[in-house]
Amino acid sequence: MANIGFISLGCAKNQVDCERMMYRVQEAGHTVLADLTNADIVVINTCGFIDSAKSEAIDFILHTAALKADGLVGKILVTGCLSQRYQDEIFAQLPEVDGILGTGSYTQIVPAIEALLAGQSVKHFDSIDAPEVETGRILTTPEHYAFIKIAEGCDNRCSYCIIPYLRGKFRSRQMDDILYEARLLAASGVKELIVVAQDTSRYGTDLPEHKRLLPELLRQLCQIDGFHWIRLHYVYPDEIDDELIQVMASEPKIVKYLDIPIQHCNSKILKLMNRRGDGEFLRELFAKLRSHIPGLILRTSVITGLPGEGEQEFAELCDFLKELRLERVGAFAFSPEEGTPAAQMEHPDASVAQERADIIAGIQSQIMDECAQKMLGKTVEVLVDGYDEEYGQYYGRTYADSPDIDGRVWLASEDDLSEGSFVRVCLDGIVDGDLSGYVLEE
Repeated sequence: MANIGFISLGCAKNQVDCERMMYRVQEAGHTVLADLTNADIVVINTCGFIDSAKSEAIDFILHTAALKADGLVGKILVTGCLSQRYQDEIFAQLPEVDGILGTGSYTQIVPAIEALLAGQSVKHFDSIDAPEVETGRILTTPEHYAFIKIAEGCDNRCSYCIIPYLRGKFRSRQMDDILYEARLLAASGVKELIVVAQDTSRYGTDLPEHKRLLPELLRQLCQIDGFHWIRLHYVYPDEIDDELIQVMASEPKIVKYLDIPIQHCNSKILKLMNRRGDGEFLRELFAKLRSHIPGLILRTSVITGLPGEGEQEFAELCDFLKELRLERVGAFAFSPEEGTPAAQMEHPDASVAQERADIIAGIQSQIMDECAQKMLGKTVEVLVDGYDEEYGQYYGRTYADSPDIDGRVWLASEDDLSEGSFVRVCLDGIVDGDLSGYVLEE
């Protein structure tokens, strides 16, 4: 039996895959280490979505290779999107790597480890379109919240996106399997369940029923005792129907927060991106959502420097965001990914794209500051996430903030607070863009 260390990079969906690998390794009798020290094998579960993610993954591989050269760790096994994308280049350019598994092969983690321990090299790539294989997980999030992945892959084929080539076609998990896993998470103490997939709104459309089953899945999740918050991420705008809106509005456990990636608002650019809808459609959708779901927090992501984006199209995007005043916006500079149609299209250079992303960030910062000011004096429910030793203060989140994405609420309390507990907080300040307040006695 061996000591196995894990590093997981990238999105929450990738994190779930890593947790499943950790479970299989432990179930096989190996020891999963809390850190990399003295690991016989280090598994680096990578992201390969855009240039910054690729650079981060390579940096982690090189750092681990340095530990290996110093005799502090043993072999290196690279899994995830980077290995799927660069199946031949990794061995050729990173000779310190001893094995690679593709995204369709993470279920082969135990045979791969045993082969490495036996002195063999590993290079294994199963179909990326195969159905999801059900297995347990070792949670790497704090005990009070967890992600649950309801589908794998994507059929949207946005012109700038490499994900379908790395993760395969859209495949929904069976609802019974999702609900079984959710009950286990609730029984383990999870208070906030975060529903994720490349496109959660498409859930069920590939199953025999051939219809959107997300509203029904959410209703079933809400019936599970233990969950206090259920949060929904990555809902595509053209897949939102009246039934989903009704469930969001009526189920008290579902937090009034939607992550809807729009990427842009200009009709020409959306068409070049192979996205559906236009700016007017988005205006009407957001107005409808806000009117039907009181208190709704809207998060989106936009890309600057896309093919076709000139000064006029960028100005339209800026005006759109100023008009709509979405509460949460992430701006990313376009990354031309080889193998995607958009990489072959003419686009602004990287410096222009980044400059525009910075402008969007500035616009959004002002909007968020104004939103924060309006929250002062209000009493809100906060989930306690932990204690910051540096600041000597507890911190948590309202329903308006998703973990590791949005902001914090800094908490003043005369009593010790339990991580994972819910407290009532009167908001009375803003600290570096984050809200602060004092905990009210029950």
